[in-house]
Amino acid sequence: MKFRYTMTLFTLTAILLGGGVVWANEQAAPVGPKLPPKVRGLLLQEMNAVSRATHEILDALIRGEDQVVAERAQAIHDSFILKQEMTAEDRSALIEAAPEDFVRRDRAFHQLTGNLAAAARKSDTPRQQALFSDMVEACRACHARYATNRFPSFRE
Repeated sequence: MKFRYTMTLFTLTAILLGGGVVWANEQAAPVGPKLPPKVRGLLLQEMNAVSRATHEILDALIRGEDQVVAERAQAIHDSFILKQEMTAEDRSALIEAAPEDFVRRDRAFHQLTGNLAAAARKSDTPRQQALFSDMVEACRACHARYATNRFPSFRE
């Protein structure tokens, strides 16, 4: 019961805090509009898959289903749709449009999800909670910096 309350409180806090407070120096030009349509489509496909898996992880954390957390976190870790389906030309367009910080954040995010999968395989609930929190914050921070066109509340 305590875990369920903690996760509900965390989710509400993330929604409230993620709703608009971003310091001016955190924002950068959105990356998506700079991308060719194919690359942008692949990026959106990957982000939608990550979003679905994140919701499934939250549900599994609340239910204490470590195996599901491990599977979904590992799926995010391994979900390099961009890497798998991009041509050399697509990669060049992404590198040109995306600052190094964007790429660094993406790598760090995938590392977090790999760590979350490992914690879930060990049934380490406190570590899973901490890593999931870090994962959600990584999403929020990247969207606030590089996706204000898709999430306009971060521009306020």
